[in-house]
Amino acid sequence: MRQVRAAAKHTMLIVLCAVMIYPLIWLVVSSFKPNSEIFRDLSIFTTDLTAENYANGWNDLQHPFSVFLINSSIIALGSIVGNLVSCSLAAYAFARLRFRGKNLFFALMLGSIMLPFQVLLVPQFLIYKELGWLNTFLPLIAPKFLATEAFFLFLMVQFIRSLPKEIFEAARIDGAGHFRCYVQIVLPLVVPALATTAIFTFIWTWGDFFGPLVYLRLPETWPVSVALTGFLDAQTSSSYGSMFATSVVSLPPKFLVFLFGQRFLIKGVTTTGLK
Repeated sequence: MRQVRAAAKHTMLIVLCAVMIYPLIWLVVSSFKPNSEIFRDLSIFTTDLTAENYANGWNDLQHPFSVFLINSSIIALGSIVGNLVSCSLAAYAFARLRFRGKNLFFALMLGSIMLPFQVLLVPQFLIYKELGWLNTFLPLIAPKFLATEAFFLFLMVQFIRSLPKEIFEAARIDGAGHFRCYVQIVLPLVVPALATTAIFTFIWTWGDFFGPLVYLRLPETWPVSVALTGFLDAQTSSSYGSMFATSVVSLPPKFLVFLFGQRFLIKGVTTTGLK
């Protein structure tokens, strides 16, 4: 009876996995279909395959698709550096320093998690417009250097708070200042939290569409997420084959980052501090 239940459970999991992964497989297969055949047959079994969509998709837009991949990489890497530096510094201050209004500022920081992006869109847009930052990557990268990502800040605060106080007391007795404690003690011990921050930042930034759509109007500044919409045209025919092909090209970076950072991600989410 136990074997029957186990077999039924595994069968159900396999079916659910197939249902979840089918759209991805269909996307890959459709990227090799002629544009006229993509929606005629929604199955993944076909013999009419061509690589023309990849060649067309790479060059059909105003700029080669490599330009958009580079733009996405610049935005993602800049955001990662900004979040790692600013959030870790702010988290150390909240976790180990004493200053007036600390609890109030920490509560305000946590409260900002509940604010949707759209609430701050208009004032931020006006500020960036006055600064002359529109059509540049600065509106998407600069805020990350100001510890605006409350989720990552909270994650690192909890991680640092779980570290034994005796380590910091011993360092202070040896004459270490706060910056030395931050560099030599905190950073090596919070690597899982830093890795979690880097992975989530890359995934969220690489797939972000709304922010770049608002601040980046020039095609040469578009990231991949916005460039993919260039294959759609409401007045003429849309090039779905090219869009699917370039979508497949844009997937490996996110997949590889998650694959190689998975163990750090799991450790960062499930553990805090020293064992």
